[in-house]
Amino acid sequence: MATAQAPGRDGPLSGVRVVELAGIGPGPFAAMLLADLGADVVRVDRPGGAGLGIDPAADPTHRNKRSVVVDLKSPDGPARVLDLAARADILVEGYRPGVAERLGVGPDACHARNPRLVYGRMTGWGQDGPLAPRAGHDIAYIAVTGALGMIGDADRPPAVPANLLGDYAGGSLYLVVGVLAALHHARATGTGQVVDAAIVDGTAHLSTMIHGMLAAGAWQDRRAANLLDGGCPFYGAYETADGRHMAVGALEPRFYAEFMKLLGVPGQVPARDDTARWGELREVIAARFRTRTRDEWTAVFEDSDACVAPVLSLREAPHHPHLAARGTFTDHGGITQPAPAPRFSATPTTVRTAPARPGAGTDAVARDWGIPALSAPPETTPPATRPPTVPRDTLQ
Repeated sequence: MATAQAPGRDGPLSGVRVVELAGIGPGPFAAMLLADLGADVVRVDRPGGAGLGIDPAADPTHRNKRSVVVDLKSPDGPARVLDLAARADILVEGYRPGVAERLGVGPDACHARNPRLVYGRMTGWGQDGPLAPRAGHDIAYIAVTGALGMIGDADRPPAVPANLLGDYAGGSLYLVVGVLAALHHARATGTGQVVDAAIVDGTAHLSTMIHGMLAAGAWQDRRAANLLDGGCPFYGAYETADGRHMAVGALEPRFYAEFMKLLGVPGQVPARDDTARWGELREVIAARFRTRTRDEWTAVFEDSDACVAPVLSLREAPHHPHLAARGTFTDHGGITQPAPAPRFSATPTTVRTAPARPGAGTDAVARDWGIPALSAPPETTPPATRPPTVPRDTLQ
């Protein structure tokens, strides 16, 4: 169980101050990453809150942060945010292009108060281009980049990878890389800048290796026809006798040989490199997997280099022996959640505080950041009882 400590004292980003203008999805997750790494992240919530209808106290993306409530549409709202920006190293916002400017907290207003500030902008379509002002969600962003079209069976519509590929891999992670690179530049030169992190850009960038394979003739531009997209019979998932699944990634010849030995395929089978007979080979492998349960096959492969693993559910994953031994998941405040990643030898990270409730850090932030007292948070209906809402001026 992690112990509560003051924000910003653990991790390699200890001493870095971050302002997060509240939104949903990839912006809050990026700010959580910075907070996990030790930054003092102050989330600026709006009166009444905004989100997906879940109680902020149960949302781990609010962990390791503090929260203040500011009404940016009130006469003194923008000034309160600019007071924070003047003392921050990084600001993160996820509004549609132009919204922050209309609210009086855009890059020009912030840089007038703090020229060293790194201003991170998280959007789906980016700050310019014909779709920049349009609404969107993860699935649309990954669709136009070609990433969605690679995923799934050939004879079915593309499979939806939750919102992990666009929002968080192509969005949050690229925003974090961008603001940390810009912070390095700002500390070296004294000059801040704007980081335009668009999910379409990041997701496209993730497919760089695939584009190289496509150019070299080593990738077919269609689903389930390639080594890494489920077309290969020794790189995919198979159903077991109990209706669960095993994942197979036996790509290299020696791993494949061990896989086939432990699988116990009887008789002759098509050669692994005979792509014309991959369908036959897949049926043979599938038939064998259907003869035992997932846990039985897990026991068969667990001490091997066959590159086979059980497909676990979200609730099962924390109990996997390897993940449990490494502490990949942690319990904090009664919530089982992924632990901070990656790991550092000299500046270890941890879940220091529970998810920040809107406005709960008002007095402490004003004191610690040396700014005028912020307005007390208004009483609001508990978020868990409100229906899901999606602010019109935010990313999603």
